[in-house]
Amino acid sequence: MKGILIFIVVFGILVFVHEFGHFIVAKKSGILVREFSIGMGPKLFQVMRKRTTYTLRWLPLGGYVRLAGPDDSAVIEPGTTVVLQLDDSGKVKRIDASGSQMPIEGIPLQVNKSDLVDKLTISGFENGDENKLKTYHVDHDATIIEKNGTELLIAPRDVQFQEAKSWKKLATNVAGPVMNILLGFVVFLLWSLTVPGPSTTTISKVVPNSPAQVAGIKPNDTIVSLNNKKISTFAQVGEVVSANKDKEMKVKVKQGSTIKTLKIKPKKEKVAGQTAYQLGIYAKTNDSLGAKLSQGWNTAVTTTGMIFNAVGGLFRHFSLNKLSGPVGIYSQTAQVSKMGFSYILMFLGMISINLGIVNLLPIPGLDGGKILLNIIELIIRRPIPQEKEVIVDMIGFVILLVLIVAVTGNDIYRYFIK
Repeated sequence: MKGILIFIVVFGILVFVHEFGHFIVAKKSGILVREFSIGMGPKLFQVMRKRTTYTLRWLPLGGYVRLAGPDDSAVIEPGTTVVLQLDDSGKVKRIDASGSQMPIEGIPLQVNKSDLVDKLTISGFENGDENKLKTYHVDHDATIIEKNGTELLIAPRDVQFQEAKSWKKLATNVAGPVMNILLGFVVFLLWSLTVPGPSTTTISKVVPNSPAQVAGIKPNDTIVSLNNKKISTFAQVGEVVSANKDKEMKVKVKQGSTIKTLKIKPKKEKVAGQTAYQLGIYAKTNDSLGAKLSQGWNTAVTTTGMIFNAVGGLFRHFSLNKLSGPVGIYSQTAQVSKMGFSYILMFLGMISINLGIVNLLPIPGLDGGKILLNIIELIIRRPIPQEKEVIVDMIGFVILLVLIVAVTGNDIYRYFIK
């Protein structure tokens, strides 16, 4: 149960932050965001603020953003009975097309024709009187109550996504992946506050009867060099020792104000089934706020580089085992949840950066595919025909659907069957 709850929280945070990136930039760009939803499935709660309907839904799995566009315009089929609410000037300010989900007071109208995108008109027969066709003008910022009871602004053409300038569409599409990458960096900074700071070259503890104690190394000594190689980080100690294995080495240490040169021979040990060479020393950590934050930032940068290399390796040598879907992420989350809060934070940071980078790939169906089309628009200085965009999106959707099915099947086999 704990693993499931943590998975829901992790997955929810990743999707929410991604969608929030699209949402905030679209709003700033003048693109109508009709709905911002937290969760999926049936609606639990809704409220409208500043031209956007915010909904809370029953399934706590991420969320979504509905941008005004041709595929999300308010459409009323002829023959539908609606209720119109008018303003003081006689314009329609509210349309109830829900049937009985959210009834409002107004004029009943059997719709004959409606255009809520360009002409902003709605025609029909009042109170079922088919002898007189009446046409109403619809306010630009009118709302419509959908069949499921969700009330949204209509989507006139001038506020639709595809009508925005190319650079605004580009910024909106880039914002989701960038927010995931930024979240990853923020999480790594938070993670750095929950773990010891970076190791220094000063010794905190010497293991009894270890090579270090035999050589004369003491707590509070500072390692200056190993085999004439200057040591500036504790990680370098391990690198030099691993390279020299069990050969005797010269170590310079600072004891108080004195520099001493000692001889030390690493001891061969078995650690988790692997051969390792150890001196028997533990380093002091720098637990200052600056050092910890620097450690978090450097870890995030290193992680980003590793993910870029991994993505490059995926294209060079493709394998389903290099990919994980929701099933794989859940399995990994369940394992990490047993290891403690700091590990959960690190996992969240890694997954968030990973999601952001993968979404930037120029593959149809991903944000990167849309970004590529936006860049092409900027270069050719004219919009790409809508029908061609739809074709590209459909191809990408099919490819992604096949890949999702394959990855999910492979995850189930790897984590629950094999």
